[in-house]
Amino acid sequence: MVDSIGSSGLQREALMAALRSQAAQTGDVQRAASEVSSTAGRDAARGADAPDFTGALKDGLRAVNAEIESAERLPEDVALGRVSDFHEIAARVKRADLSFKFAMEVRNKLIDAYREVMRMPV
Repeated sequence: MVDSIGSSGLQREALMAALRSQAAQTGDVQRAASEVSSTAGRDAARGADAPDFTGALKDGLRAVNAEIESAERLPEDVALGRVSDFHEIAARVKRADLSFKFAMEVRNKLIDAYREVMRMPV
């Protein structure tokens, strides 16, 4: 599948390592998306502002998940000849990686904000 990419085995190994990394990270994003969707119903019952934030968060997670799934389909796209340029493959993998890292940073900021609120005296 990936044998047609570049002439050196190093390029193939780098691509395969990046794809394996993305596949492992997809599970994290999918778990986060399911957690957000499970809390959406509770938040909707609490107030009118909660669904807007929850909806935006869910849409963002869906976009990140779609980006990662696109990177996971790269071996199939290469085998079918839809993607023949190594730079295109590298760009798609990097875009998925950056999307995932951005989502993780947003998650970290939300957790930090939650912890800060919990430290406030009542």
